[in-house]
Amino acid sequence: MQAWRRLGFWLPVAVMFVWGLLVLVMHHDTVRETAFTLFMFIALASSLNILLGYTGYVSFGHIVFFGLGGYFGFYLLSQHNWPLLPSALAGGVISALIAGLLGMAILRLRGAYFALATIGINEAARAFADNFSPFGGATGMFIQFSAYEPYGGPGPALWASFIYLWIITLAVILVSYLVKHSRFGLGLLAIREDEDAAMVMGVKAPRAKTIAFMLSAVGPGMIGTLYFFKNGNVEPGDAFQLHMSIEMLVMVMLGGMGTVLGPLLGAVTYVGLRGYLLTTPIFQNLHLAVAGLILLLIILFVPAGAVGWVRSRVPWLRRALE
Repeated sequence: MQAWRRLGFWLPVAVMFVWGLLVLVMHHDTVRETAFTLFMFIALASSLNILLGYTGYVSFGHIVFFGLGGYFGFYLLSQHNWPLLPSALAGGVISALIAGLLGMAILRLRGAYFALATIGINEAARAFADNFSPFGGATGMFIQFSAYEPYGGPGPALWASFIYLWIITLAVILVSYLVKHSRFGLGLLAIREDEDAAMVMGVKAPRAKTIAFMLSAVGPGMIGTLYFFKNGNVEPGDAFQLHMSIEMLVMVMLGGMGTVLGPLLGAVTYVGLRGYLLTTPIFQNLHLAVAGLILLLIILFVPAGAVGWVRSRVPWLRRALE
């Protein structure tokens, strides 16, 4: 059966499509902001899953592409008056190009060495943004109020950024699914199981890993541009938050790495839990510790995540839960 005809293809796409439509129909600012946060994390987790879930390479600094793409796109918006969508696309392209250059170097590393390298890259990018004057240095950049006028003002501009994010999230989920069910994706899964054996069988591992790295960077770069446009400013501290990378890992692992539906389920679950923790006085400063504990428990007891656990125990759901 062709990949696009499977129920596992349509389930996550239908959920995201209907969810976005409901937000537009309700047309309530609070609902939009909540959905924006959820869609953002769903897309970020799904993007990371293309690398982590399909190749097994753990990136602790994947948020660097959110920051670099966001900075570049915001620079085009604020300094050159580019429209939002082309700026976001440019942010995604520059993130992919940077990922390609980095991938040729650091993807030769494995295990903890690769993970440590990604942390170092994120911190190096933060230091670069802190000292790069065209990007505003440590104070960052701010957008002029006139940038919102083409959209009818700040309110409609926020709705435009949400619609673009909705489309990007759908696109990331589609790409994740198509990669998984392609010949290229089978090569990535072979790398995850045993990279040396995959290379013996003819998989060009360095090239495949680099392409996966690039694909996983496009979404975060575009989303970063939309996020900073919505906020009206960008600065190094907000663009390269290492804890966001850790939270992305938790979302992927919680839902099920290597699955399409897993990052969606993991993001919704974790964001809901984080919202509860942040609004509870006793836990508001401990939510990252809780995230670390969740990650440890998943690795120890449910390494396949929620979707993997259900698939292993309810066989007839396997075709619906990709």
